[in-house]
Order: sequence, then C-alpha cells, then structure tokens
Amino acid sequence: MRLPDLLARLREVRGSLLLCRGCLGPAGVGAEAGLCAACWAGLKGLSEGRCPRCALCHGEGDCPEATAWDLGDALYDYHGGRPPLGALLVPAIKRGEAGWRRALLQRVAMAPLPPWAAEVDLVTWAPGTFLPRLLRGFDLGAEAAQVLAQRLGRPCRPLLKKAWHQGRQASRTESQRRRLPRRAITLRSGAAPAGVVLLVDDVWTTGTTLLRCAQALRAGGAEDVRVLTLFRAL
Repeated sequence: MRLPDLLARLREVRGSLLLCRGCLGPAGVGAEAGLCAACWAGLKGLSEGRCPRCALCHGEGDCPEATAWDLGDALYDYHGGRPPLGALLVPAIKRGEAGWRRALLQRVAMAPLPPWAAEVDLVTWAPGTFLPRLLRGFDLGAEAAQVLAQRLGRPCRPLLKKAWHQGRQASRTESQRRRLPRRAITLRSGAAPAGVVLLVDDVWTTGTTLLRCAQALRAGGAEDVRVLTLFRAL
C-alpha cells in the first residue's frame, strides 16, 4: 500500500474510533475540531421570506422590532442543526474553545453574504463587557468583523465602547436585556463614523445591544447603519 493511501486509511480508522463532541456519534471522515461533518452541516442559513430588517419571519406588514437600521441579517440560525450548533459553539468558544473558534471563523470567511454588504464604507462591531473580554483574551464579534472587512475590502475600526459597569447581556432575562439603557453604549473618544457602517456581532437575540450601538453610530454621524451577525436566535 502506498504511503498516501496508508495515511488516508489511518485517518478513516481514527475517525471511526473517535466520538464527535457534538452528537457523540463516530467522528468519521470530514471531522474538524472534534465535530463530525454532520454537526458542521448544522450551520444553516435563515429561512427564506424573513424580514430584511429584523431577520425574523413575522408575516406581512411593518417590522414589529425596534431598530435603528433599515437592513439587518445573520449568517446562521443559532438553533439550526442537531444538536443546535450555534448554541453549542458560541458558549464554548467564549469559554476558550480555540479549535471551534478557528473553524467557525474559517466558515465565516466563505459564507454567502447579503448583497447589501458590498455597499458599506466601514466595518465595526458591538463592544463586549470589559472584564470578560480581558479574561478571555479575544472578542468573537471583533474577530468576525475583521474577517468580514477583509472580505469586503473595507476598513475595520473600533468605534464603540460599553460602560464598564454594564453586565453581560447573555446572563440576563429577555426583559432585562430589553431594558439596556441608551447610555450603556457610546462612541469611543475620537471615533468618527461616516457613510454606511456595517455593525457586526456574534449573536442577535433581542437586538437591544445592536439597537444601542446603531443609535450611537447614527448620533455620531453615520449616514446609515446595517447589521450583520454570525447567528440569529429565532
């Protein structure tokens, strides 16, 4: 047996022995970062017919969600796949799962983008809470914004800051999230948003953080704000 064939066979055997960290079935061929190909296929786009502003399917009529932008979308359904892949990946990544983080960002670099993304002038991201970001050593939203800015050939700049005393939205109930005060997110000193700004975040749930970010950008001089997140929690 030739060496390349032998190595391929060894990979197949190894895959059949290892268990997927998502579905707990055999990892098999195509596994990456401990997840089988079937689990990675759970990165599903959102349903057709969704609202171009809130990315939800709410039927005809005006969008019921409070927004400060005209166009918003997400790359993936947070609860898509079995197991729900967004709900598996994002919390683990924020706890330091570096392999999943790299694999997800590689897919973001190739995912289909909404046509209007090519019209933006500048890319920024929703700021995280200072202490968790410091302890984590990275910001998933910021890294996604950098990947998207590179794809679009646009500058990527930190324009926003979050008050240091504001807790994490993920640790709050929906009612508490929606009460995030407007002063919680403001422009950084010297930031000058202009033109059409693409606002990026990792997960879009109630949209209140995005709303406060967009309001700050518009008040600071942005002509328009468009929202694109990695996941939309439906």
